[in-house]
Amino acid sequence: MSARTVLVVEDDLLIRLMLVEALQDDGYAVVEAGNVLEAVAAIGRNPSFDALVTDVDMPGYLTGLDLAAMVASVSARTQIIVVSGRDVSESVEIGWAFMPKPYSLDQLLNLLDEANGVTPQAPEMAQAV
Repeated sequence: MSARTVLVVEDDLLIRLMLVEALQDDGYAVVEAGNVLEAVAAIGRNPSFDALVTDVDMPGYLTGLDLAAMVASVSARTQIIVVSGRDVSESVEIGWAFMPKPYSLDQLLNLLDEANGVTPQAPEMAQAV
């Protein structure tokens, strides 16, 4: 079975690099973007991502919620995980997952693994993102 492909959209470079490394270590293929426009370009090159992990607050006019809505409109099978330091749970569409910041990498990996039919591992020392 080929690795699931995850698009990570996070404007904070350190958080993005940490997410990419953790996902790759867990066996995911990862494409990263620092803003919504970079993410849209990545989707144009590969429209078949298995999952989108996006921060809400992004530089520019478009937010992570805008991006999630675009992805959901063209691919109902893409798992969407929205993260934010603000409570935007009211804005999250049905079927999307919301993770408030800070969250642990284990929480994110478990959420992705559950959607992939993998039994989540017991949490270890959680590193907050």
